[in-house]
Amino acid sequence: MGRPFGVPVYVAPSWFLVAALITWVFGNQLDRVLPELGAARYLVALFFAVAFYASVLVHELAHTIAALRFALPVRRIQLQFFGGVSEIEKEAETPGREFWLAFVGPLLSLVLAGVFYLAMQPVERGTVPGVLLAGLMISNLIVAIFNLLPGLPLDGGRMLRAVVWKITGKPMSGTVAAAWVGRALAVSVLIGLPLLTQSGALGTSAEDSVGMDTVTDALLAAILAAIIWTGAGNSLRMARLREHLPELRARTLTRRAVPVETHTPLSEALRRANDAGARALVVVDAHGEPLSLVREAAIVGVPEHRRPWVAVSGLAQDLSDGMRVSAELAGEDLLDVLRATPATEYLVVEETGEIFGVLSAADVERAFVKAMARPS
Repeated sequence: MGRPFGVPVYVAPSWFLVAALITWVFGNQLDRVLPELGAARYLVALFFAVAFYASVLVHELAHTIAALRFALPVRRIQLQFFGGVSEIEKEAETPGREFWLAFVGPLLSLVLAGVFYLAMQPVERGTVPGVLLAGLMISNLIVAIFNLLPGLPLDGGRMLRAVVWKITGKPMSGTVAAAWVGRALAVSVLIGLPLLTQSGALGTSAEDSVGMDTVTDALLAAILAAIIWTGAGNSLRMARLREHLPELRARTLTRRAVPVETHTPLSEALRRANDAGARALVVVDAHGEPLSLVREAAIVGVPEHRRPWVAVSGLAQDLSDGMRVSAELAGEDLLDVLRATPATEYLVVEETGEIFGVLSAADVERAFVKAMARPS
């Protein structure tokens, strides 16, 4: 939809579903308030749906601007069924920054609610502008209050995480606390929302909250609870991932390699590797400069009786700049480099440019899975 502040904004297919739902529900409400509109009420309701999600976009832009101010890269903003999400690629470095990064979204929603309230004052009640402004004021107020609830994945959960992080000095402790509060919040929504509706606490009489309305309330509560519960679980998994990422070090995962020249037979190259206790082959020129990497999958595919007649150059993949990895890389920096240039093997070099060995993407994946399987 655009690139405000250089960050792309996308609309997920689920948005069209919720926009249609808002148009239908708000249009039916308009029929009671402004019956003279007739079928045009659905056009007004559609305008409200778009304006509401424009407010959600402003909410997400607040998170994005704060992230960029803290030098945190933002991959994209996506508007979807549940509202919106700013995909910030890295964590804040301090609990204070994490708190403000989360708080600015609900704060701006409160500001928008105040702006719509002030704009509503000179407008005549019972008119289309008056109803739209009132609806936008209430909806932004609801967005702010809901997001301030203290459970992940909501903004209030991230604020709670920052507070616990500040007290304990451990970001993981903050994540665990906020995630379990989020799960408790999901159960509360699942049970409490239908009960509040039936009791009339949300502005409807108990007599009206029967039949199809009861089913709708229960379905809405189940959807919200599932989203919150899933988001809390995902937050825990992401925290565990970040906790174990530093264990992924290029130097410790790299296979020792032997240099071989272009026309060396595969059998001879493997003999040298076995003698040296190495598990990888690097093809070099006459001056010892690396040219390519012999692919492990290609070696396996050559029958043993043909290996004396196959040169290593025919099984090698030429080196590109992105396939040269520093031996000092670790954690998220290492994964970023590997993602930037997908390959099966990478040449690992020292800061001096000397060959250290070969890093297999399969070894990194196995180490990643093993680290994630260990408890925090």
